[in-house]
Amino acid sequence: MQKLIGEDVLYHGMPKYQTLEESDIFLSLGQHVDVYFPTRKRSRVTAPFVFSEPIFKKQKTTIDVLPDECLFEILRRVSGGQEKSSCASVSKRWLMLLSTIHRNEQKEAQEYDRSGGSITRCLKGKKATDVRLAAIGVGSNNRGGLGELAILGNNSSKVTDFGLMTIARGCPSLTSLTLWNLSSIKDDGVTEIANECRLLEKVELSHCPGISDKSLIAIANNCPNLTSLSIESCANIGNEGLQAIGKSCPRLKSISIKNCPLVGDQGVVSLVTSASSSLMKLRLQGLTVSDMSLAVIGHYGLALTDLELNGLNTVTGKGFWVMGSGQGLQKLKSIVIANCNGVTDLGLEALGRGCPNLKQVSVQKSAFLSDNGVVAFAKVTQSVETVNLEECHAVTQLGIFGLLVNCSTLKALSLTKCLGIKDLPMVIPSGLSPCNSLTSLSVRNCSGFGNFSLGLMGQLCHNLEDIVLTGLHGITDSGLTSLIKNCESGLTKVNLSGCVNLTDKIVSEISMVHGATLEVLHLDGCRSITDASVVTVARNCFSLRELDVSKSAITDFSVAALACSEQVNLQVLSISGCQVSNKSLPFLKKLGETLIGLNMTQCRGVTSSAVGLLGEQIWKCDILV
Repeated sequence: MQKLIGEDVLYHGMPKYQTLEESDIFLSLGQHVDVYFPTRKRSRVTAPFVFSEPIFKKQKTTIDVLPDECLFEILRRVSGGQEKSSCASVSKRWLMLLSTIHRNEQKEAQEYDRSGGSITRCLKGKKATDVRLAAIGVGSNNRGGLGELAILGNNSSKVTDFGLMTIARGCPSLTSLTLWNLSSIKDDGVTEIANECRLLEKVELSHCPGISDKSLIAIANNCPNLTSLSIESCANIGNEGLQAIGKSCPRLKSISIKNCPLVGDQGVVSLVTSASSSLMKLRLQGLTVSDMSLAVIGHYGLALTDLELNGLNTVTGKGFWVMGSGQGLQKLKSIVIANCNGVTDLGLEALGRGCPNLKQVSVQKSAFLSDNGVVAFAKVTQSVETVNLEECHAVTQLGIFGLLVNCSTLKALSLTKCLGIKDLPMVIPSGLSPCNSLTSLSVRNCSGFGNFSLGLMGQLCHNLEDIVLTGLHGITDSGLTSLIKNCESGLTKVNLSGCVNLTDKIVSEISMVHGATLEVLHLDGCRSITDASVVTVARNCFSLRELDVSKSAITDFSVAALACSEQVNLQVLSISGCQVSNKSLPFLKKLGETLIGLNMTQCRGVTSSAVGLLGEQIWKCDILV
């Protein structure tokens, strides 16, 4: 035994372990080994050698044995975006460590474009996780820097403040941040982004109950370039945060605040007064504000072009009157007022007089606006082109025709669910000037709108190009005929969906009178429309691009007629719920040369295998089945 050991220690008179490191292993074997090194070349072992199994076991040399602190120090010395991306792909541990490295902690900080990044990322639902955010934070700088980030969460989303912090550390070029439906997000994540991403221009927060005024204050203190702020259903955001934004962000151009119970006059007033020279778009919905807010808007909204007020139940008629009389809305072009009981005749008239550049007006669900207010508005407004009235039940036929007669600039009129309109016979005074400026008429689900009303429209409006008459059970062929014949400019779009009492006669008349200009024809739900209508359309409407005959009485014959017409080049065809069969497939294939959209839902006569074959033949067309 001693001989073997001696031979292991000595080799041709030289010690095997020639360095201190090598001898350390040998000398650390413990008390069982006695090693003597005399000045001579030979050594003597006076005790038995006990072999220990770990000495001959291969040592584990992977870098993963290092603690996080050591690996962190290594990774922060990695320079270059490509190298960092390569390291991040090694393991989830490496990725998360890289995402915690602040720019100030990097050995060589990578420069970024101070005008904003070029990459856009959107995470939805279960794909919204901290790991994905970490990957974006680490890898985006290698490809131009992250510019826009949207996180659209739901119940399966797993985004926390840690994920937002990884974006803050790795994406200083961020200019747009959108957070939706993220109950797990608190102020810490948003505050960190505000501290590090000082190029932010757009912030949108929706249904984030954990975010409070603290986040808005951080944004105000660090992001002076903010131009757009949207807040919806954030229960802990109130006046303090909005006041900070108003004080420190003078470049605001767009503000939207919806359903935030803590927001009141103080927050709205601060925003409007501080950004009076830059604020162009303002939307307030479901807030507990008073007439004071509207008065401030009317006085300080010097740059406003678009204004929407929705569900402001605590505002009275005085507030709307003061807003219109404030002389500050000189640049206002569009106003939408919905679910506000304070809208009265005097308020609408004041808006018409005080907004000389107003082009679009929409009033929805107003119980107190009547014919007097509509007519008074028409007389004082100078440039309005579009009027939309929805569920304004106090407005009758007199108000509608008073608007047409007195507003010489009106181009588009839309009426939706105005149940106060009754189909009464009226006589238009002789010498009354027609409304030649009106080119678009839309009447939807106004049950009292019938043949008499259509006849009056035909007498007053001679230049209509776009007609939408949907859900009107009271109109028939005779009532629509006068309107069709008096449209001198030529109709381009006609939508008669849901008008169940119309027949082939009126479709034939439309196609013969306006076939040269007609581009869109919708007859969805017109049960009395048959193949005869489609035949006349195929024969006369050479400019037709879109045809909808869903839930009508057409058959395979109509499809064949369209396919055999050499002049018609349809792009969109809807035959949903019609009595067509597999016999139509060869003709649909022919139409597929120009079709980009085909709706065949609820066509029970067409088999699924036939539809599959058709899809292969006209693969450029989107088919709904």
